[in-house]
Amino acid sequence: MAKRFPKAFFVFLGALFLLNLIQSFFTPLIYDETYYWYYAQQLAWGYFDHPPMVGFLIWLGNSILAGELGVRFLSCILGSGTITILWLLVDNDLKKKYVPHFFLLLFSMALFNAYGFLTLPDTPLLFFTALFLFVYKKFLKEPSIVMSIALGVVMACLMYSKYHAVLVIIFVLISNLSLLKNKFAWLAVIIALLCYVPHFKWLYDHNFVSIEYHISERPNQPYTFEGFTLGYLLNLIVNFGLLFPWFYWVLFQSKPKTKFKKALVYLSYGVIAFFFLSSFHRRTQAQWVIVICIPMAILTYEYLLQNGKSRKWVYRISMVSAVLLLYARMGLIHKPMLPIIYETHGNKEWSKELKNIVGDTPVVFENSYRRAPMFSFYSGNETFSLNNIYYRRNQYSIDSSEAALQNRRVAYVTPFATSGDFSYTTLSGRKYFGSYIDNFQSYRKLECQIDDKEIVLNNEELSLTIYNPYEEKLDLNDFNFNVGYLNKYKQLKEIKPLLLTSNNSEQFLKPNDTTILKVKLIIPEKIVPHYIKFAVSKNGLLPGINSTSIKIEK
Repeated sequence: MAKRFPKAFFVFLGALFLLNLIQSFFTPLIYDETYYWYYAQQLAWGYFDHPPMVGFLIWLGNSILAGELGVRFLSCILGSGTITILWLLVDNDLKKKYVPHFFLLLFSMALFNAYGFLTLPDTPLLFFTALFLFVYKKFLKEPSIVMSIALGVVMACLMYSKYHAVLVIIFVLISNLSLLKNKFAWLAVIIALLCYVPHFKWLYDHNFVSIEYHISERPNQPYTFEGFTLGYLLNLIVNFGLLFPWFYWVLFQSKPKTKFKKALVYLSYGVIAFFFLSSFHRRTQAQWVIVICIPMAILTYEYLLQNGKSRKWVYRISMVSAVLLLYARMGLIHKPMLPIIYETHGNKEWSKELKNIVGDTPVVFENSYRRAPMFSFYSGNETFSLNNIYYRRNQYSIDSSEAALQNRRVAYVTPFATSGDFSYTTLSGRKYFGSYIDNFQSYRKLECQIDDKEIVLNNEELSLTIYNPYEEKLDLNDFNFNVGYLNKYKQLKEIKPLLLTSNNSEQFLKPNDTTILKVKLIIPEKIVPHYIKFAVSKNGLLPGINSTSIKIEK
């Protein structure tokens, strides 16, 4: 062990692990963490936005520890594991003389640093990317059935972490196309696919809702260089902080002489190029390229070991980065230290205020898959995110949370209200109003579709198929049917009532069955639409999201 890990390595690793544990305990959860905590309340092989790994990690952590630390405990372990694997991937004995440089280099990467304790899909993605490269390196030296099994299982874990993981696998393959002729490589692929069968089944059972959302249902906006491409380029800088010139210089001048180093370079360039091209189509987020931190950290540290002048400059600048990041990390806990209100600030307070008002009454949050789990985590109340056509679908749209609150008394909080039975105020000063509903009924799982994939916008009668997944027969007279008109970026611009024609003989939506209605569309006045969405409402609630986007034939 001492040959691979000098004593100083364990000192630094232990100190960082302890720091992450303390940070995890004292830092309130951010919105996405509570959303994934909500995943963990109902373990499944998939969720609306992501594969299941993040939910499983939180479930496992909460089975060991409670509160914020339980949510983040496995992230602290995986973060330390990622660093350990990176150390093993550096092939230079000089590294034992420069252990502080190694940790300072990693600590300078802001998002990599954050994922050492925050529990997000990118946390296991980073760990399994490092582990995948570690196993792949050994596979290159000695391909065998055992290494094929290991590689296949790790690839499956990668894909269970986040869909972006497919880029890691693809670009490593492109770096070494001879793998296509390697029987052990094909065995690894087969094993990975077999391990991934439960998620494939989950996707099939849920009509591939995750893939459909990420590929086609996300609203977009008109392209601007500043908001899209320039924003992406700035994200590339943000990932590496003050040391970004060294990271990119090392990548630029790298001339790999081994298949493994070639994989590191191809993976880095491949991900950067992929999202650069993507930036001309839609906005990108900083964490989407987070996997490049793994190969570029290896390349940069090995470069610094051979270049004393750069090593001295990087050491000095990384010390500055470390001070700034430590200050920022303290600011996540203590608001006065930061000039902005971040997600870790104030959520406990408004949750407590709302809890004092509603008691144990379940709370329905309109259009917020973020506030619903946040309040549930800090209050213990049942919650539900009621999504309408102005918002987007999420995990609450496909799980059993709606059924749990049907026909019950709830507190209904909506951002559209300007008065109500009660109100609460967030740290930012925004006031939310709510009202009590004695018999909550939403029926947001009704599914509407037109047989034709594309429709012509005219005055012709259409056949609308409605699937009623509920166990009860529903009276059509209790519902309002609407159609939303979207522009080419799938942004909602106008809503019109859907006209049920006199040809309808149906009065009820049959339980667990489909009903066909004859309808007509009202031509919109404000835009020339590119897509429509059907929306059903009841009891005065805003229309829901009851179909995918349906293209209008021009």
